[in-house]
Amino acid sequence: MTAQTIILIFTLVIYLIIIFVFNKARIKYAGGKVGKVIDLILVTVCLLFIADYVVIFDNVIQLDVLEIIRALFRTAALGFLAYGGAKVAES
Repeated sequence: MTAQTIILIFTLVIYLIIIFVFNKARIKYAGGKVGKVIDLILVTVCLLFIADYVVIFDNVIQLDVLEIIRALFRTAALGFLAYGGAKVAES
């Protein structure tokens, strides 16, 4: 097992724990500002998950294209969180 594989497995476990915990909290705190913030966190985590696991396609897609895709998903996650956070704070 390579170091990259171990890191990917470790981060996968962390992502699954975060998604499970916040999904459970989303059901408990549905609606209101808390529910909106939980939804923001879930979408952000999912986008960051995609950004981290795009490296799986390194045999199919060139490394430069993978880095661009990774940067786009990370930027989308942070942009979504910033915009959604501003909307929640505004309301």
